[in-house]
Order: sequence, then C-alpha cells, then structure tokens
Amino acid sequence: MTRDPNEPISRDEYEYEIELIRALPKVELHLHLEGAAPPGFIRSMGKQKSIRLDGVFNPDGSYAFRDFPHFLRTYEAATSVLKTPEDYRRLTLAVLEESAANGVVYSECFISPDFCGGGELNAWREYLDAMREASDEAGKSLGITLRGVVTCVRHFGPDQAKRTALCAAETAGDWIVGFGMGGDENRGSQKDFAYSFDMAREAGLALTTHAGEWRGPREVEDAVRDLRVQRIGHGVRAIEDFRLVDNLVEKGFVLEVCPGSNVTLGVYPNLAAHPIEKLRERGVKVTVSTDDPPFFHTAMADEYENLARTFRWDAARFAEIARTSAEAAFCDETTRAAVLKRLGA
Repeated sequence: MTRDPNEPISRDEYEYEIELIRALPKVELHLHLEGAAPPGFIRSMGKQKSIRLDGVFNPDGSYAFRDFPHFLRTYEAATSVLKTPEDYRRLTLAVLEESAANGVVYSECFISPDFCGGGELNAWREYLDAMREASDEAGKSLGITLRGVVTCVRHFGPDQAKRTALCAAETAGDWIVGFGMGGDENRGSQKDFAYSFDMAREAGLALTTHAGEWRGPREVEDAVRDLRVQRIGHGVRAIEDFRLVDNLVEKGFVLEVCPGSNVTLGVYPNLAAHPIEKLRERGVKVTVSTDDPPFFHTAMADEYENLARTFRWDAARFAEIARTSAEAAFCDETTRAAVLKRLGA
C-alpha cells in the first residue's frame, strides 16, 4: 500500500493499515540468539538444572537490568543455564517460533563459541550441529530461514576473539555466513580485533560489528577503516557527523538499526528522537531488527507498528526496508533470491 503520509485517513483505515504492516513478511539481520531467549524458557532451564538465577528477573517475570553494563551481566547470567548442544537446539527452536510468529521469513542470528563450548573448536562443532538441526526443523515446520553470524565478545578481549574467529573460519559455509563483534563498545577499540576480522575475511565470511551505539560517529569510522566491514550493528550515532553519513551513503554501508533497543537502553529518550528516519532521508541504507527482543519488551511486529505510528511510514516503506535487508543479508544468492520472492520483490 502506497499513500501520501499527509493524506487524511480515517481512524479505522489507519488501524487497518497498521495491521497490514504488522503482518508483512520481514527480514531480521541483528538478533542475538541468547538475548532472544524467552524469559520463561530460561527460568524453566534454570529450574531443571537447579541453577539459581538471583537478580535475573523482575517480579513480573521479565528480565531485570538498570543500564547497559547491568544488561550485559544479566545476559551472561541468563546464558549460564545453557550448557549443552541440546540446550541450544531447544533455544534455537524457541527463538525461531517467536520470529516466525512475527512474520520473519529470514533471520541472521549472532552466535558465539564463547557461550557454545567455551571457544573450543570441537565442542563448537557439536553446538553448531544442534543449532543447524533446529534451523532445518523450523524451516520445514515454520517456513523461516536462519543463518548464523559468529560473534566475538568485545569485553572478553582480542585474544579470546582470535579463538572465536578460528571457530568461525573452520565452520564457514552455507550456514555460518558471517563474522561480527558484540559486547561492551566502551572497552578497547575496533582495531584491537583486526586480526580476528582478517582471519574471518580470508575464510570467505562477510563482516559486521557493533559500532556507533554508545560511542559516537568516530567509532563507526573506526569500524569501517580498521575492520573493513560491510554492515554496522546499530551505527545510529553516525547521524552526528553528516560527512560520515555521506560516506556511508557513497560506499553503500548498511546499518542494522534496532530502534526499540536504543530507546529502552537510553541511547535516545523516545522513538520520536531516534535518527532512523533522518538517516533514511539522507540516503543511508537502514534495516530494522530487535537486538534482544524479550529484554527490550519488543518483537519485529512491534518494531514495525511503533515506527509506523511514530514516523507515519506506510506499508510500502516497510517493504522497501525488508528488500534492503534481504539484499544486505550474508547468505548465498540462491537463498537471497528465495527470500526476495517471499517478500514479493
């Protein structure tokens, strides 16, 4: 549906359009597997294993955290209940069920050998097999396609990142399609991890990294220059430097934007203050993702609805976003063509 956003529309017509937008097929490029674990799933796993999860949940059962550093601690505490490949098979199924229910037809998940076998290659292979098994099952039963992006954790340091990159390089292929970095952006610098990114690049993996979420536009510049990535996780603070914005447009970089995450963590006070629309208007390729959806009380359909209500985006705008996401995906061309077909492109 394409319409002039300034054209008068009745309330009933508007709410009908919102429902159409929520139901659109979607592509998600920025999703942390453990961070997408439903709270009930983690509580159940903890109970089964007699693992105490003190301070992980609020009284209402949601995840508890005060700020970004506390969020990282809660994330890692919740992840502590996931100890076997079977745990990750079950987690992957639970996450894909939620994604599919929100209309996601293709997803790329950040997964880390640091949490899957402690960074040891043989153990990582076992975890990877379990996640792939769940991915294949969900593909058949739910119609959703999943691919993995191996991710090092910035605050674990460059030496650990090298072990993670080796795991990525040794398992690169049709399912492990990328390499990236998450974690605390305020620790170290992007260039500290250049060796790991070079290793992943040489193995044929596409590259992304978190940048420009907590630190300013210079962090995005560092990521582009020092790690030579194709996509930027978040990247929203690039808007503070129009010269950088113009460079992102000229070079065709894609931002994995997570509006709900940015607002919940306090990067921006509310969605109206979020720069996604300004970035898009200046020609930056933006995509929409949830990051760690249950932590941030969101889902892909909610992200679409909230953006529609805030910026008056119509269904055609979201179809454009989904196509941009599919075109920026790290998958092979056969998979991309199939995803674009499902988007109606």
